[in-house]
Amino acid sequence: MTVQQTPQETLKATVNATPKGAWKITFLLFLFMLVNFADKIVVGLAGVPIMTDLKLDPEQFGLLGSSFFLLYSISAVVIGFVVNRVAARWVLLVLAVIWSLAQFPMIGGVGLTTLIICRIILGAGEGPAAAVAGHAVYKWFPDEKRTMPTAILSQGAALGVVIAVPALNWVIVNYSWHYAFGVLGLVGLLWAAAWLMLGQEGPLVEARTSAVAGVRVPYSRLLTSRTFIGCCAASFGAYWALSLGLTWFTPFIVKGLGFSQKDAGLISILPWMFGATVVLITGWASQALMARGLSTRVARGVLGATPLIVGGAIMAMVSHVESAGLRVALLVISGGLSGSIYVVCGPMLSEFTPVSQRGAILAIYGAIYTFAGIVAPAVMGSVIQHSATMLDGYLAGYTINAVVMAVSGLLGLLLLWPNTERARLMRQKDTAEVFA
Repeated sequence: MTVQQTPQETLKATVNATPKGAWKITFLLFLFMLVNFADKIVVGLAGVPIMTDLKLDPEQFGLLGSSFFLLYSISAVVIGFVVNRVAARWVLLVLAVIWSLAQFPMIGGVGLTTLIICRIILGAGEGPAAAVAGHAVYKWFPDEKRTMPTAILSQGAALGVVIAVPALNWVIVNYSWHYAFGVLGLVGLLWAAAWLMLGQEGPLVEARTSAVAGVRVPYSRLLTSRTFIGCCAASFGAYWALSLGLTWFTPFIVKGLGFSQKDAGLISILPWMFGATVVLITGWASQALMARGLSTRVARGVLGATPLIVGGAIMAMVSHVESAGLRVALLVISGGLSGSIYVVCGPMLSEFTPVSQRGAILAIYGAIYTFAGIVAPAVMGSVIQHSATMLDGYLAGYTINAVVMAVSGLLGLLLLWPNTERARLMRQKDTAEVFA
């Protein structure tokens, strides 16, 4: 005798299945994040030639690095609410076009003002990118299968740097830093064309929202939950390290440690290669731990926050060693470890956020932690400017970074409890089916 499934059982089976085409979309979004981070790193990679050509002091260059993040957070929040109502497919396309067009003015002769304006526009286009890409990919995977796709998106960021740095550095060394921006503009337009032809909206969201139309959790509860606060705090420290890596790592290699621009281009990919390995291991380990029945408190929260504490301790050692090679190694390891938190925070927040509100919550989370990108490059520039020597300034800046990382990791370890957060909100709303 055939047993008929109830509508609830049918819905659950549908939601827990991975739809056909999910990995194709994941790959396209992986490329999206690859271009995204290549755009971010070009100023840091060309930092010494830019400072030389435009006669910038460290504080001015720090301002240039921070300018990218001026509208980054605001744009992330605005687009986060937009993507709750507009298909992520079209939002992603518009963002990619904005990135591309913002690069082309730098091909010609520009001053600091024009460069800052273009970086602000670029930041406004890239601010929502990670949140919208995550929101889009979550429409293709159920909760228990989201950590690995999230890790792959993070891999796009790391691989973007690994691929882009040698190629862009070759352009910078053999032609000019101006042309490096033009290359990125063309690559962005190519991705936009591919997405226009192949990009699709995930089917899982339609099944879930149609079943629970109109059910929502007050944003005040979501934004004051300890896991949301913990994700923001932990990711803030990680992004402090990331923004310094994007803006100041290559100048430190050249001016602080004495490497050539050509050699620095190769050295600059090391943190991202190590970080890519950390991200993949984190994604695999998280899903493996969950498959063994461990709570997401352990499989996501503890797993993501602990490397930040370890990374901060390792970075604190940079100012206590003399070898240039050892300093590079410590920065590579400590910076790479910070990437674990990005893999787990998106899935943790999606555990207890209704799918109809997920885009906004992910965007607000991104807007808060990326505020570190405004502060960190400017702080480093100011510290360098007012130190006795340039090397002393760099080492002091990295010591500050170490403290920020360690404190943020400790806060994450204390606050990240997504499984109990989900249970609490489900009890309050009595709507278990609303959670994606």
